[in-house]
Amino acid sequence: MDQYIGRLLDNRYEILEVIGTGGMAVVYKARCHRLNRLVAIKILKDEFARDEEFRRRFHAEGEAVAMLSHPNIVQVYDVSTSESANYIVMELIDGISMKQYMEKKGVLNWKETLHFSMQIAKGLEHAHSRGIVHRDIKPHNVMVLKNGSVKVMDFGIARVMNKSNTLTKEALGSVHYISPEQAKGGHTDNRSDIYSLSVVMYEMMTGRPPYDGESAVAVAIQHINGGAPMPSTLNPNIPGGLEQIIMKGMALEVRDRYASATEMLQDMEEFRKNPAILFQYRFLRDDSTQAIPLNTQPRTTAEKKVQAKTGTRATTDSIRLHQSSQTAPKRTTGVVVNVENQSIRRAQQRRKAEVRKKEEERSRVATTAIVICSAVAVIAIVVFLVALFNGALLNKEKDIVEVPYLEGETYGAGFAEKYADFNIRTLPQEYDDTYPAGQIIRQQPEGGEKVQRGSDLWITVSMGPEPEAKTMDNLVGASGDDAYNLLENQGFAPLTKKESSDVYEEGIVIRTDPIAGAEVTVGQTVYIYISTGPDVVMEPMPNVVGMELERVKELMDQLGFTKVRYEPMESQKPKNEVIYQSVAKDTKTDVTSEIIIHYSEGPQETTAPTENTQETTESTTAPTTEETEITISFKVPERDTEYRLEVRPKGSDEVVASKLVPPGVASTYVNLKGTGTQSFDLYADGEYIRTESVPFS
Repeated sequence: MDQYIGRLLDNRYEILEVIGTGGMAVVYKARCHRLNRLVAIKILKDEFARDEEFRRRFHAEGEAVAMLSHPNIVQVYDVSTSESANYIVMELIDGISMKQYMEKKGVLNWKETLHFSMQIAKGLEHAHSRGIVHRDIKPHNVMVLKNGSVKVMDFGIARVMNKSNTLTKEALGSVHYISPEQAKGGHTDNRSDIYSLSVVMYEMMTGRPPYDGESAVAVAIQHINGGAPMPSTLNPNIPGGLEQIIMKGMALEVRDRYASATEMLQDMEEFRKNPAILFQYRFLRDDSTQAIPLNTQPRTTAEKKVQAKTGTRATTDSIRLHQSSQTAPKRTTGVVVNVENQSIRRAQQRRKAEVRKKEEERSRVATTAIVICSAVAVIAIVVFLVALFNGALLNKEKDIVEVPYLEGETYGAGFAEKYADFNIRTLPQEYDDTYPAGQIIRQQPEGGEKVQRGSDLWITVSMGPEPEAKTMDNLVGASGDDAYNLLENQGFAPLTKKESSDVYEEGIVIRTDPIAGAEVTVGQTVYIYISTGPDVVMEPMPNVVGMELERVKELMDQLGFTKVRYEPMESQKPKNEVIYQSVAKDTKTDVTSEIIIHYSEGPQETTAPTENTQETTESTTAPTTEETEITISFKVPERDTEYRLEVRPKGSDEVVASKLVPPGVASTYVNLKGTGTQSFDLYADGEYIRTESVPFS
């Protein structure tokens, strides 16, 4: 049993049960006796609680986050660090994590993605305005409530958790969403959260994160190098404007991202108002890894026209230019003859002569000035060249450094710090049969060259040998275990997920991702969706003995029982009266399980009954005075809200049966006892409906 369950922390919080476990803490459901409310308490595991510096930072960060108050942030009520336990008290959320929601729904549509993302961004905006950076935004840290709203949790705690920058097992849950600067162990700020949010949006729209690999280090290197496939290549239904927002937020260079969550929210709001909008973002073009590409497919008729004429993607400006060129009036040429009298022409000639004379005088003055200025300029240039070659350039020669030989070195976190004299820049990774993954295969400038200190040094990192391309097998209908073993033996990384199915039995493969026939590579992650069988629906078995066969069939259909076998039996009971049921009344039963019901064929006819037979017949058919319990189906008013149905003997106030009727139900059943045929009054929330006759024999 867990050591904390049943304990009372700080004479206030009673630990009730475990509701979640993480890499560094366990989350419990607890009751606050001071305020009489349920809360969630995150208690640090012992290995972290023993570190005094860790506890100090944990307490300081927790107190800072407790100052946050926003509808999209899980509220922190209290923080405590003591010898007995180190914990944070938070509001208890009735919902599931965004990760669980995405696993259940698969690829989200753009409206749902925008709805959730704007709420997360609003929570980030509030925290950033208070100087708090999350540093671990991922679907696991976002809770989805039943009303469709979301709350971000673990604000500020991530910085404490990431005291070590090494990528260990604890980093595996976060490395798919980590920013490049975090992967390199560099400085992080609010734009790191924007990057992680954009990665979450990418996964919402495509069903997978932008980078994946066999290890945390491999994924981190991909974040550092950039070059994620455009979301529209994985989901062609993503609108262009939303794709631009995602890719701007995921820009490799920090300066190319949104400067704040507020700026990102403004673009989200513009897109929400006009889903056809395309933004005119500007990115650096001197580095191919930093230029964020946009979807090159034209999305409007105007774009298609411009692209057809120019061969380039249409922007808002190019569309406007193209349209204006179509509507601009065309000029016509011709000769315009002005007829003037001779006196006017002579006056013009006199004025021209005067102008020429004045221009000649100004020209002589200007020539003299030019000669003097040229002499001064020549002297200035000579002085400048002497100073340049004898001073500035000579000083610069002292700042020349030699380029190191980097080929074969391993690129990773802290690499740039080793070569502080250069600005290390990365080109897209390449497959290489000679160098293992992570090693540098090419550099520019080459080793041994002399360059200015601080110059760019471009490197290309190997991804290892290129995996052999294969075609995905069709595993639908196969055993889940067989499919898993087959993919694992072929060198893939299979992951299984459970789904209910009315078509495939439990343990059978429903589908795979990638689908059959798709091109796959060794080491790639393949998702196997395995059937858990149809959803199980349990219903209490009614008492149908003594009821007429047709009414029983109607009742069983109404309750959803699908495998009911009706068999005739010899009996002295009236014809078609049910005399046996294989499942006892009120027993919770799977509606798909088999139920056997026997009904009477009716009394056998005899032509000459003997005296003894006559006596037997009389005794058999004589009416009985014993009460019989039957289940009877009544038609009831179909209402929008729940109400209580009461059954009373006719003319009496005694309630012999009572039942809540859900909204939208037009008939229901109740259990009644009686003899012969009796009449009952039906009431809905005390209001009389009608009178029904019920035969008990």
